[in-house]
Formats: sequence, structure tokens, C-alpha cells
Amino acid sequence: MPRRELQGVVVSDKADKTITVLVERRVMHPVYKKIIKRSKKYSAHDEGNRHKVGDKVRIEECRPISKSKSWRVVTEGAEAS
Repeated sequence: MPRRELQGVVVSDKADKTITVLVERRVMHPVYKKIIKRSKKYSAHDEGNRHKVGDKVRIEECRPISKSKSWRVVTEGAEAS
């Protein structure tokens, strides 16, 4: 089974080798049938501490690295769009 990939924006890089990525998705409201935004934050492994706040990154699912970290950074910048 392929690993899930998500794309988002780095909102925190304070932890060592960890970034927090905000992923937004657009869904249709079940009653009003209007498109609304839903967002969720994921902790992702960033081995070289290369990513800063505001960077656009792509993350992929991986084995659990810590209690809250099961994602790792795949690409960043122009490649992520």
C-alpha cells in the first residue's frame, strides 16, 4: 500500500529535528453544500533542521518516530507545488 503524502506550510520549527506543518483541505459542508476549509497540524521529522517557518513542504507517512511524530519531510520549495 502506498504511503500517504500531504502538502502544507511550516508553522513552527522550534523543536530539534521536528517541524509542525499546517495542512489545509477543502471539503463540502454536508448540509449547506458550501466548500469550507478544514486544517490540521502534523509534526514531521526534519533531519537537517533545514526548513523554516513559512516554507511550503510535502510530508509522507512513515513509521512512528516518537509519540506524536509519524511523518517525515520529502520535498520543499518549488518542488512541493
